[in-house]
Amino acid sequence: MFLAIDAGNSNVVFALYDHKADRWTNQFRLETHTPRLISQLGKKVPLYFLEHGIQPSQIEKIGFSSVVPEINAIIGQFCQSYFGLSPYLISAKSYAKLPVKSLRPSEIGSDLMCNVMAAYSKFQSPVIVVDFGTALTFTAVDAEGKILGVNIVPGLRTAIKALFANTAKLPEVELKLPVSALGQNTIHAIQAGVLYGYTGLVKGMVETMGAEAKLKFKVVATGGLASILTNLETTFDEVNPNLTLEGLRLITEANS
Repeated sequence: MFLAIDAGNSNVVFALYDHKADRWTNQFRLETHTPRLISQLGKKVPLYFLEHGIQPSQIEKIGFSSVVPEINAIIGQFCQSYFGLSPYLISAKSYAKLPVKSLRPSEIGSDLMCNVMAAYSKFQSPVIVVDFGTALTFTAVDAEGKILGVNIVPGLRTAIKALFANTAKLPEVELKLPVSALGQNTIHAIQAGVLYGYTGLVKGMVETMGAEAKLKFKVVATGGLASILTNLETTFDEVNPNLTLEGLRLITEANS
């Protein structure tokens, strides 16, 4: 089995890929916050494997993508201790063998490279990946696999938390798309403003990138919050929550 570890700003995702079944079979996450991560690694990971009847020896290879450098050594040491394997850490040096290319490989996040690797490998055509994470990112790739550019804005949850943290009377609300864009109370107003506002942002960004590049892009959405904006269904050609993991696997395999 292949173990993918995707370390983001909020969570570290662990996911198992079964080569025989050709699918992702298990997935769980831990908090990225360093003190909690250290304690969770030693407790929750072994417990998860035990509860699901998976032996550490079944893991044949580990791919690791991280946008949080300070935890890389912690993850590496844990993998060596528990699985007896050193994870392959995706870096700028990993991209030379890929069909997707970046003009600034040392600057682009490994999570974004994983996204475009998976999306481009599937469609083999111009594609925009919209990743709904702590940050909301748009990454555009042309027909030859060249990354044309990236846009980054605060993510949905980040926007909600910023509004709550920087106002005296506005509450932190559930990320749920309301039935109307016309808010009827405080909670409804915040949900409508942020979620319908982001709907327009996503549509506008995709249209603007396509017009500037003069390309017809496939649009793929991923990330934990990708399914919240249900009114964007016609904007996306695919919503794939495992896109980053799949790209992580493909990049690791390409460098094996």
